[in-house]
Amino acid sequence: MTANTVTEQLTAAGRAIEHDSFAVIDAEVARHDYRPEQWPIVRRMIHANADFDFNGLTDFHPAAVEAGLAAILRGGAAFVADVEMICVGLSASRLAHFGMHAHQFISDADVIELAKAENTTRAVQAMRKAHRQGLLDGALVGIGNAPTALIEIVRLIREEGARPALVVGMPVGFVSAAESKDLMAGLTEVPWIVIRGRKGGSTLVVAALHALLGLAEARQQQPAQA
Repeated sequence: MTANTVTEQLTAAGRAIEHDSFAVIDAEVARHDYRPEQWPIVRRMIHANADFDFNGLTDFHPAAVEAGLAAILRGGAAFVADVEMICVGLSASRLAHFGMHAHQFISDADVIELAKAENTTRAVQAMRKAHRQGLLDGALVGIGNAPTALIEIVRLIREEGARPALVVGMPVGFVSAAESKDLMAGLTEVPWIVIRGRKGGSTLVVAALHALLGLAEARQQQPAQA
């Protein structure tokens, strides 16, 4: 089997550390209830912050992984994040391999002004701007910081017909974080991956997307291996 090259660490030492870490996680978890295509995503999330609670807290729409892979493999998919931290954390070379571009609007002047004028959060207005620009349809959306962004994505899906390919909803916090993820998980129109409860964060969104990119690269190689 041909090993991934684009979505792996760039040095042999880095690859060894990452693979050894995954082996430790597999050994310590021993048993889980995730499907084979879901576990690499959960494992990388555990790897991102050494928190084994994500074995159980992470929940998948049945079509989530396949929908995410299909969007990535089509090439040129947009990735829309709620905060800049997610975009900075993503590997530019891995995104470029699939022709993907990351977008975030949280600090744009017009987003700030609308948030003040309408007494909403910047995160809400950032999601609305992404929708106005036509970026949400067919996109992968990652929410790791702002529950209000995820709540707004749910509204845009239900009321304005937005159709992301996949929503990775993992906002962290104490106000509306758990509730926003429950709202997302109640949707049938769009596939999703969520973390139940208060836990989450931008690093977990990055980890989930990097795992999806790794799965996509492995899928790319399958015809050559046949």
